[in-house]
Amino acid sequence: MSERNWPQFTEEHDMFRKAVRDYAQKELLPHAEKWEEARYFPDEVFREMGKLGFLGARYPEEWGGAGGDIWHTACLAEELPHCGMAGLTMAMLVQADMATPIIGEIGTKEQIEEFLMPAISGEKIAALGVSEPDAGSDVAGIKTSAKWDGDDLIINGQKTWITNGTRADFITLAVRTDMDNRYGGITLVLFPTDTPGFAVGKKLEKIGNHCSDTAELYFENCRIPKRYILGEEGAGFYYIMQNFQGERLVGALSGVSGAQIVLDKTKAYLSERQAFGRPLVGFQALRHRIVQHESDLEAARCLTYHAADLFNRKINSQREISMAKLLAGQIGMRVIDDCLQMHGGMGYVEEGPVARAWRDARLLQIGGGANEIMKEIITKAIGLG
Repeated sequence: MSERNWPQFTEEHDMFRKAVRDYAQKELLPHAEKWEEARYFPDEVFREMGKLGFLGARYPEEWGGAGGDIWHTACLAEELPHCGMAGLTMAMLVQADMATPIIGEIGTKEQIEEFLMPAISGEKIAALGVSEPDAGSDVAGIKTSAKWDGDDLIINGQKTWITNGTRADFITLAVRTDMDNRYGGITLVLFPTDTPGFAVGKKLEKIGNHCSDTAELYFENCRIPKRYILGEEGAGFYYIMQNFQGERLVGALSGVSGAQIVLDKTKAYLSERQAFGRPLVGFQALRHRIVQHESDLEAARCLTYHAADLFNRKINSQREISMAKLLAGQIGMRVIDDCLQMHGGMGYVEEGPVARAWRDARLLQIGGGANEIMKEIITKAIGLG
């Protein structure tokens, strides 16, 4: 976040923001190198953040949440990147704002008590199960099937690229209940991972976001009761499209903030590093590059806040959110790439945070809807499709 006092943020938001930043910097950042090398972070972090109220920022207090709004979520998404691990940030945002919001919106009282409330407290870890080997951006193309057997659904199929997949206690899972209906044949279910027939295939090795576990999941004759259907049968595709808006918004917020953090580190480095008898910041070419990056990030931040404002007021914001995610991914990667360049050799070594941020930032242009999908959504929104 820039130092400008944005009117959306009250003193309450500022207190929440400070609490998240202090936790990220003091309790998480010191472990960054160790957890990145281990390709994992302890499950206890979920419980710690649940106790602090971070995982329920905008859920009602009667569910164990903080009773906040989208601007509390913005604070969480912007401050968690101070932990220095985009993988951990993503894992927590999946828990708080990707796998669970739809439960709060359309879930039954029993589903909220069994799944959402333990996720808010961090006692249960959540994952979102949509992507498949042959259906990433093409959500309507999923093949994982769910067929009725009395009052139970029998699930067979495979999911991939699932964040929190190796450790999730439950999955907000998209399955196909009608093989002949492309859009109306998809249903959302809440799937406990202790269900017989479920298996984690393998943990996927990624070029970035190392401490976040990303998994292949397999379902073989997994039986779940009818009460675990989330919302209406056959309406899953539309619920997923609805849920994507919040997911993409927090991705944009986190992406802009992550790039700003790296840019701030770079400004400090240029002020300290000497070359040819003066600090690097004394070279006009470098100063002007910094100015351009600050301007681009401010533009991306303004668009993202505008999208958040529309989302908060329940105004259709698909166009603005898609634009914000597209811009955040492109600008964030460009800024961090140039920051690495300005760090020179220090930017390229593994022991430095810039190299890690450079690897991690690439994901935003793919995950949660690739740039190409965002452009197609925007194309239709502006009347060209």
